[in-house]
Parts: sequence; structure tokens; C-alpha cells
Amino acid sequence: ENPLDFLVEEYAVNYPFQYDPGERAELQSFLEPVYPCAGESLRNWFSVMGLNQPVMQTYVLLDQMCKNINSNFIYTVREEPGVQPPEQTLGMGRGSCRDFAALFVEGCRNLGLASRFVSGYAHLPQSEQWSTTTHAWAEVYLPGAGWKGFDPTAGEVTGRRHIPVAVARHPETVPPVAGSFVGRNGPLPELIVDVRVVAL
Repeated sequence: ENPLDFLVEEYAVNYPFQYDPGERAELQSFLEPVYPCAGESLRNWFSVMGLNQPVMQTYVLLDQMCKNINSNFIYTVREEPGVQPPEQTLGMGRGSCRDFAALFVEGCRNLGLASRFVSGYAHLPQSEQWSTTTHAWAEVYLPGAGWKGFDPTAGEVTGRRHIPVAVARHPETVPPVAGSFVGRNGPLPELIVDVRVVAL
């Protein structure tokens, strides 16, 4: 399977474009930013990347944003719950896969592109830091092609090695690990989570 083997509608080949009214109604919640304070930071980031051109190929724009995160931000493992706001990730220049996916999603929405957060697993043996573990990435709705995945942590379009489990408008609603403990009062037992993804 070639993750780049898809076609978009002619009117969406170049950015900017407008979704047709029927699609826009279905996509409205994925067009609205969830981090309203990030707008100015995102616009500055777009300018640095050169995304403020009058016309760009839509795929080139998305690929450039994806690869910019991969190349210019430092990946860190964060055990704390939650997701960094995009303006914090931009300011620090570092984050986890959740933070990078949230930055990409919010960047797309600020450009008028419907996007959603994906939580799942990845099997990427070429990466020493996070080769087989829980993972997060983004999907963008492209007319004619549907939802297409972009992994800003790896800097690539998603394919067979990405296994989606849940998608959401807000990244906080699909954490990589969640649950509750029911038992006797007293000290909580130590909880250890070990996730392995193996190609069959």
C-alpha cells in the first residue's frame, strides 16, 4: 500500500480552497480551533515556514508543516497526563507525539482545513526513540481523498504501520492510556503499562 496513492478533487489541489457546503456542514466541528489563544503563535510559525503564499499546492503545504515539526522540534517522552497547548509547544520547541499532533491539527484548522486528532499505535522500527508504542498523529480531510493521516513526529504520511484506535476533535478526549481502579482503601498499587507492537 502506497500512502501517497490518493487523488483529491481538482478544486482542492491548490490551497486556499473552500469545502463544498454539504461537506462543510459535516466537517464544521473539525474546522473550529480548540486552542483559541494559539492563533498569533501559529500565524508567526506559518510565516517562518513560508506558508503565507497566495497559492500553494495543498499537499505541499501539509507535507511542509509535517516535516517542519519533525525537523525543528525535539521529541520528548512526557508521562504527565494531558496535551501541551500548541503555543507552548511552539515556544518550547519540544513535545511528545500528542503535543506534535495537537500542534499540526490546530495549525490545519487555523488554515481552514478540517483536521482531527488520532490516538493509536505505530510500528516504526527505524525510530530508536518510539519504535513500537502508543502513538498519536493527525488526519486532514481532503475532498475526493477523505481523511488522510499525517504523522508530524515521524514527518510522514501515515500508512500500514499506523494503527488508529480512536479519533476525536479534542486531543484530551482520547488519551493513550486511561482507566480507573476499584478496590479497598489504602495505598494504590504500582501500575505498570507495557505496550509492544509487533509486525506479523
